[in-house]
Amino acid sequence: MEIKTVLCPTDFMEGSQEAVKYAVDIAKKYEAKLILLHVIHDLKKVTGWYVPHITMDELYKDIESGAMKELDKIFAEELRGFDNTERKILKGIPYVEIIRFAEDNKIDLIVMGTHGRKGLDRMIFGSTAEHVVKNAGCPVLTARIR
Repeated sequence: MEIKTVLCPTDFMEGSQEAVKYAVDIAKKYEAKLILLHVIHDLKKVTGWYVPHITMDELYKDIESGAMKELDKIFAEELRGFDNTERKILKGIPYVEIIRFAEDNKIDLIVMGTHGRKGLDRMIFGSTAEHVVKNAGCPVLTARIR
C-alpha cells in the first residue's frame, strides 16, 4: 500500500484533536503530505433560505479567516516538526465537500474524528463521518472521542 496524501477534515470539535494525532503519525511514517481541511457550512444549502449576498460574503470571509487561524493554532502541537502540510478551507455541505476534495485531489487516506452519536442525537445532527465512510473512494480511518 502506498500513501502519498492524507486528508484530515476537521470541525474543530474535541474528536478532531485525536484524528490529527493519527493523521500526523501516518503521514510521518509514509512520508506523505498531510492536508488539514475545514468545511464552512453553506447556510443557503443547509437551510434553503435566501440571504443577501453582500452580507453573507463578508460573513464567510470572516469565518474563513477565523478558520484558517484555528487550523494554524489549534493543531500547532501535533504538527510540530512536520512541515509537509497544507491547509484548506471550503464552503458547502461538509461530507459532500470532503468526498469531492478527496476525489479531485487523489487522496490516499482520510483520517477524521467521529462523535459516535446514537439515537435522537444522531438523527438531529447526522454524521458527517458516516457519510464519508460510506461514500469516499479511498479508505477512511475514524478516531472516536474518548
